[in-house]
Amino acid sequence: MEADFSNTLLLTGKLAISTTAILLLLGLPIAYLLAYTRFRGKALVEALICMPMVLPPTVIGYYLLVAFSPTNSFGGFLEKYLSTRLAFTFEGVVIASVIAGLPFMIQPLQNGLSSLPSSYREASYTLGKSKWVTFYRVLLPNCKSSLITGIALTFAHCIGEFGIVLMVGGNIPGETRIASIAIYDEVQALNYETAHQYSFILFIISFILLTLIYSINKSFRVNTL
Repeated sequence: MEADFSNTLLLTGKLAISTTAILLLLGLPIAYLLAYTRFRGKALVEALICMPMVLPPTVIGYYLLVAFSPTNSFGGFLEKYLSTRLAFTFEGVVIASVIAGLPFMIQPLQNGLSSLPSSYREASYTLGKSKWVTFYRVLLPNCKSSLITGIALTFAHCIGEFGIVLMVGGNIPGETRIASIAIYDEVQALNYETAHQYSFILFIISFILLTLIYSINKSFRVNTL
């Protein structure tokens, strides 16, 4: 039981770290484009990114499970040409978790970049700096609170994810069984002590992350007054 408990928590942490790292790489360029670029269909893209915030996770999980199925064209292509199957695997759960976490990373970054005065970019361009240098040397350091908020929210949301992980990954110990699913399992088995241990750990992690977010935002507001 102790080994299973530790493995489940380690898998939960591995999923949260992997998802947050991938979303950070994806979220920065997407947030930049949404903050500073006008294009046809922008509202549609923003709506799609925010869909995981309003849709039941089981809906997204269901469609991903259908897409990953070997009987579907996408799942069949992966299995036939890449010898890869995503349904009920950790890799499939990571992809599902990335999709579910998109708004939690991109929205804080987009809001942070949009709130910066345009004079920051104009001054950098006037000095001959490229868009790339301006982004990493000027814009990103000035919206650190948004960056940290996005990272913390994404991580916290991921460790509590339940529906989409259960739909795509099932409940395979050591492979796709994370803490939120383990809590449900232990309650079903009337093993309330272990369920409490999982719940308490998730509660503490979430509380620390949210306290970090509020502290940073408060400090940022004070420093900008």
